Amino acid sequence: MSIKVGDKLPEATFMEMTNDGPQPRTTADVFGGKTIALFAVPGAYTPTCSARHLPGFIDKAGDMKSKGVDEIVCTSVNDVFVMSAWGKSAGAEQAVRMLADGNGAFASALGLEMDASGFGMGKRSQRYSMLVKDGVVAELNVEQGPEFKVSSADYLLGQL
Repeated sequence: MSIKVGDKLPEATFMEMTNDGPQPRTTADVFGGKTIALFAVPGAYTPTCSARHLPGFIDKAGDMKSKGVDEIVCTSVNDVFVMSAWGKSAGAEQAVRMLADGNGAFASALGLEMDASGFGMGKRSQRYSMLVKDGVVAELNVEQGPEFKVSSADYLLGQL
């Protein structure tokens, strides 16, 4: 069963690249006491994710923050080194926090995991965006299949 609006996020641990190397971050660390615009992509460096999804949130970061979002977080079932490199190559460092869900535990706990084995990618996260207030889902936008509509930065910004 998938997470829904009004649910508390499940406990999970992400990995984040810091100046001291990879560091674990729990859902309580990331979402506690804050308003977070979270979006997930099936894979770093994949076409839609790199050309539209991440750039949209980078471009709209100022608008989101002016409407009460404390932080924008991107997660994907990739390792911390890939997420860090992707964030740097996309110019996301000041706008979007890149968190690795390396084993897919967060995607699975949300009920938003998908099987991309047909593309050689294994278990991945579905594409979605979410507004989270103090660890509770306030808005949830899950794409159907390969679409890119409701998980965009513009769509989530319209919900703020």
